[in-house]
Amino acid sequence: MNLPVVLILSNNKSKKGILKKLFNNRKRKIEKDISIKIMPSTTMGKDKDGDDDVEGNIKLAVKPKTKIPPLYRVLMMNDDYTPMEFVIEVLEKFFQKNREEATQIMLHVHQRGVGVCGIYAYDLAETKAMQVMNYARKYEHPLQVQLEKE
Repeated sequence: MNLPVVLILSNNKSKKGILKKLFNNRKRKIEKDISIKIMPSTTMGKDKDGDDDVEGNIKLAVKPKTKIPPLYRVLMMNDDYTPMEFVIEVLEKFFQKNREEATQIMLHVHQRGVGVCGIYAYDLAETKAMQVMNYARKYEHPLQVQLEKE
């Protein structure tokens, strides 16, 4: 079986001179200063079953696109019993808010009844909500946290 080949020539001589020597003097030895690498050539084509490009007999791998996971808001609900200072402490401890941001969120929750503590992927949002709820129960506060898909 004759496979088509690609010759890669590494020499400073002109291409014409090299090609003449290679194809006119097939039986003679090629000069020592010419380096030849023979590589089988492949052609691009269509696969029988679809639109996949193939190279030789090998299908080209299609890299799947990574989907961005849906995000969830962690919402804190207002109640009449949880002290404002405790809410600020929770925001600083579990949501890495500085004192000023925590105070703004706490006032928003106090005035409007609900406020966004942070936006996270589902697993992280659920973990933070559970941590906050457990912490509030530990200190006997009725603080409520919910998740809402963004």
